[in-house]
Amino acid sequence: MKFLEPLDLQGMVIPNRVMVPAMVTRLADEEGWVTQEIQDRYVRYAKGGVGLIVVEAMAIHHSNAGPLLRISDQKFVPGLAEMVKQIHGASDSKVVPQIIHFMKISKSGWRQTVDMLSHEDIDTIVEQFGDAVARAREAGFDGAELHAAHAYTLSSFLSRRNMRKDEYGGSMEGRLRILGRVVESVRRKAGADFPVGIRILADEFITDGSTVSDSKLIALRMAQLGLAYISLSVGGKFEDAEHAAGQVPHPYNGYSGDRCMPGAQYPAALHAGLTREIKAFLNAKGYQVPVAGAGKISDPDDAERVLADGSMDFVGIARGLLADPDWVLKVARGEIDRIVKCDYCNVCKHLDGAHKKVVCFLWPKGMMQAPDDNAQGSAPGWPNGSANLRVGLNGDTATLQWDKAEGAARYDVYRASDDGDVVIEDAVKVTRWMDNSILGGLTYRYYVRACSASGQAGAPSNVVMIKPDGPSVERDREADRAPAMA
Repeated sequence: MKFLEPLDLQGMVIPNRVMVPAMVTRLADEEGWVTQEIQDRYVRYAKGGVGLIVVEAMAIHHSNAGPLLRISDQKFVPGLAEMVKQIHGASDSKVVPQIIHFMKISKSGWRQTVDMLSHEDIDTIVEQFGDAVARAREAGFDGAELHAAHAYTLSSFLSRRNMRKDEYGGSMEGRLRILGRVVESVRRKAGADFPVGIRILADEFITDGSTVSDSKLIALRMAQLGLAYISLSVGGKFEDAEHAAGQVPHPYNGYSGDRCMPGAQYPAALHAGLTREIKAFLNAKGYQVPVAGAGKISDPDDAERVLADGSMDFVGIARGLLADPDWVLKVARGEIDRIVKCDYCNVCKHLDGAHKKVVCFLWPKGMMQAPDDNAQGSAPGWPNGSANLRVGLNGDTATLQWDKAEGAARYDVYRASDDGDVVIEDAVKVTRWMDNSILGGLTYRYYVRACSASGQAGAPSNVVMIKPDGPSVERDREADRAPAMA
């Protein structure tokens, strides 16, 4: 498989083409220090064999932002260095920090925007980025990633919604100016030989925001500046976020946030087309800078496809790796059926929005990390060898129920319609599931499998079938014959 092949990112050779993108965990302490919990989270990814680990965004400035990592002062370097040491000791995974500046925001809904920043503020931000990347190098990271995506400062400068009237706004060159200065600062302070990538948006998905047409030019400038890689995301903006009274606004609860972290209702790999368009544009201009994409890519077949068709050079898998950090190892060992598959319920997203520690719904209750892999463990089984799966129809909703299996941490629910492909529709911890996406006139078949915490799946249950009534042809004909209203 191509995603198991190594990739050279300006001298930082990642052992495979699977990346865990930066995800907020809220496991740091209130002052931004590394804790045992946050160290364990990233070591767990390394044990699972991920090629590139991007540690969650680290602030370059002093702020009262709660349990988010900081790299704003020399005092944070020893803790970060110990975390890097533990990650490197666990596997040959490479690890970089995502470096971020964010502006002020309050529970009232007020937020600072880039047009409020003075030239002195901009000068300070530029130097802070350089200092932060230099600290990352001192801490032993293999490289660094500049955060110029979503709702934060650098991305806000790049956006078409940048309202500045001076040399840092207006034209494309104006909006890009601060990033050029940031890269120069990083090179000057951390060294030109230190691999530095960047995360930008392929599309903002907000009214009057930047689109892929803008992003192609932004990516081209990043290639011209010689960055080691370009990681593409989408959305995650404040402009369309829903603000709950008394709460700090969260940029991932509007439509742009939905596109950034698409839920179960969205198709797999839905942003690959944007990534492919940007990558093709760069290649046509003579640049071969590696490009990564993300967005509901957790099935090995999807990951292989987006590499094979040229959509990207390496693959970002966020929630899929949160659910199962051993994803890479299981694929490499031919144990794809043991992967704990993300069901995109977005509990992790909602925990982040509520400023709570981020865990996965599919983990055993109370666990702060994914359970260790146990390839020799036994698969769950049903009493008397039967799940006793049954299905009932209540209106236009099918309800499945089955017996509890011994040793089950969750149940995968499979569905096929009219002899189509069988797909996993959901993963649940209870012995009941409701399907409200059925259409009258089609035949649906279901079965479930009980799974252990580390992914051992038991034998499929019995298969049940249901065919809801379709529209009445006679009723439709009567409606057609009815006289028109005067």
